[in-house]
Amino acid sequence: MAFALGPRAAAGTRLEAFASIESTSSEAMVRIRAGERGPLWLVSAHQTAGRGRRNRPWIAPPGNLAASIIETFDALPSLAATLGFAAGLALHEALQGLGVEEAARGATPLFQLKWPNDLLLGGGKVAGILLEASAASERVTVVTGIGVNVVAAPTDTPYPATSLAAHGLAWTAEDVFSALSDKWTKLVSLWDNGAGFPKIRDLWLDRAAGLGEPMTIRNGESVLSGLFETIDDTGCLILKGVDGEFVSIAAGDVYFGAASSAGAS
Repeated sequence: MAFALGPRAAAGTRLEAFASIESTSSEAMVRIRAGERGPLWLVSAHQTAGRGRRNRPWIAPPGNLAASIIETFDALPSLAATLGFAAGLALHEALQGLGVEEAARGATPLFQLKWPNDLLLGGGKVAGILLEASAASERVTVVTGIGVNVVAAPTDTPYPATSLAAHGLAWTAEDVFSALSDKWTKLVSLWDNGAGFPKIRDLWLDRAAGLGEPMTIRNGESVLSGLFETIDDTGCLILKGVDGEFVSIAAGDVYFGAASSAGAS
């Protein structure tokens, strides 16, 4: 089965698929430097040198999904950063939609969004999102990279990882991408160059993992613990500290439950 855009994916959006690639996002940045402004999806079921947040490796063995889309928006880079929440919602809706058949059998997959840009399945990380941007004046070209553990998950990760296959979900990378491209069209339209982020924020919070629960956030050598209160209108996480004070956090690795103690150590 070949990669294809979903039937409701935006008209004018192009697709280029690779049998194997080092990194769809790195290739996207090369295209941007050569003048590409999108919308263009670059996609593969085998990525050999992908990158996650903080330049961590994100390898996609054969059968996993690596997809990056190049698009240009009328938004300042600070506002464009909130596009990651729309991407998380698009992926969440795509996978929940594919899970309709499983739901009919009483085995609804539990997908949740983890701040700032991960998707969890049964408590393990099944997907990650990475934004990179190239700004010019008040327009910004963004690469939204999305990696999904379809058939396999790494074992040496800071946060426990899982795959769709490990939960009995026999979808292919092509299945996931087709559904994702449709939901992307919907959610990026709702995001509306950042003007629609308040709506995106509300939808994201409805699907958020750990809301109101204890968490630990590590950012370099800094470690903070408290309750996950909300996210603000810029996408920052609001943590209610043990002293009752509220702290705004722009970046960091989040840990819940048993993983929380590991994150603090």
